[in-house]
Amino acid sequence: MRELRKHIIIALVEDKPGVLNRIASKWRQRSFNIESLAVGHSETAGLSRMTFVVDANTDADQVVKQLDKVVDVVEIRDISDETIVSREMALIKVKATAENRSLIIEIVHIFRAEIIDVGPESLIVEVTGPDDKIDAMFDLLENYGVVEMVRTGRVALVRGPASSTPDIHELGEEPFERYPEGETPYSSE
Repeated sequence: MRELRKHIIIALVEDKPGVLNRIASKWRQRSFNIESLAVGHSETAGLSRMTFVVDANTDADQVVKQLDKVVDVVEIRDISDETIVSREMALIKVKATAENRSLIIEIVHIFRAEIIDVGPESLIVEVTGPDDKIDAMFDLLENYGVVEMVRTGRVALVRGPASSTPDIHELGEEPFERYPEGETPYSSE
């Protein structure tokens, strides 16, 4: 069986309801597993940036081409073969007793992580970095009893001065209005 290659896909999309569902459906139709997904506002009002990490073979190119045709997708790009900077963040709650607390704190310092909550029987640690750093820290903390963990999903940008996606003005589009006519999407009025 051929090992699946991970692809890092960045999409610049309109910031409106249903976009994520339409995009995720395209990946599902091709039976690709979305390993991680991070979505947030971009540098352009009205647009969000999505970063997907998917397991796929070379057919990922076909899905990228199909997604590029989705109306809500302004730009999409597979940056898997480019020089990138990527990070992920995790919060890890670990059991901490009087006997092992100093050992856990030492691990946190070695990984340049932070303790963001202290309780009588636990600590919550925040760690940011490449996924292998987070995996390594988790493996060490597991010896003390990890209660729970949550990870953000990978975010990535192409290295250097060029944008990971073209400037929206280069695409000939008018600037987007995040909330047209001053209305917010979740106002109580």
